[in-house]
Amino acid sequence: MEILRTPDERFENLLDFDFSPRYTEIAAGNETVLRAHHVDEGPQDGSLIICMHGEPSWSYLYRHMIRGLSARGYRVVAPDLVGFGRSDKPANTDDYTYERHVDWMSHWLMTNDFTNITLFGQDWGGLIGLRLVARFPERFARVVVSNTGLPIGTGWSEAFQDWLNFSQTVADLPIGAIIDGASIRELLPAEIEAYEAPFPDPTFKAGAKAFPMLVPITPAHASVDENTAAWAILETFTKPFLTAFSDKDQVSAGGERVFQDRVPGAKGQAHVIISGGGHFVQEDASPQLVDVIDQFIIANP
Repeated sequence: MEILRTPDERFENLLDFDFSPRYTEIAAGNETVLRAHHVDEGPQDGSLIICMHGEPSWSYLYRHMIRGLSARGYRVVAPDLVGFGRSDKPANTDDYTYERHVDWMSHWLMTNDFTNITLFGQDWGGLIGLRLVARFPERFARVVVSNTGLPIGTGWSEAFQDWLNFSQTVADLPIGAIIDGASIRELLPAEIEAYEAPFPDPTFKAGAKAFPMLVPITPAHASVDENTAAWAILETFTKPFLTAFSDKDQVSAGGERVFQDRVPGAKGQAHVIISGGGHFVQEDASPQLVDVIDQFIIANP
């Protein structure tokens, strides 16, 4: 497995992102070791919130939530998935599978021995994060999901099909422009540049290119059985579970209902729809999300 590592200077002087990097070594088989990055801010004895990003973003997406939640006394950890952000990037799209990502992030979670976690997962941060919840339910105290799902091969939206077609036909994925286009507010040029920072050239974008193809939207896709098994565990998950989807995300529209209907811990919770939020709701409504998470934890000590 050929591994690429983005030079550190690419992350210097990024707008609103001056957090110290933390690294975890992950055994990836065949003597391959991957270095995974995460941000860890706020008091170390504060209630732990893990914020997981999706495709094609990285922990920069959580910069405002990290500051807002840590200011309220929470310890906020935001990892970069392998292939994104400051984490190592396998160079071949075939190196990326859904199950490898679950295993890699499981190794990251266990190595850091995170417990009593409140998870916030959006996009692939939910697809992978919820698999971690199903694998280690004892480590999670609460869950918040936004604009995500746990698909089992039963179909997809027209908006997702458009994204799939674009992602697989464009020669060079314009990472910053994608995130800008899927947010309601117009991102600043410096923010768009920050989203591009992990990817000096197209060879670093194998993960971003691979991810759309890995979503198990048909019965023939890999990970349908594994996600089905995860759902069986989530259907017994009685700990607090909140949905906070946004109202202007066409990809995940209506996706909150399956969680509300199938996860016991979602019953009676103050589920919210974030008004004026696009797919990357963190860019459009970070202050509201901070309030939602804070109130959710307070209401479910």
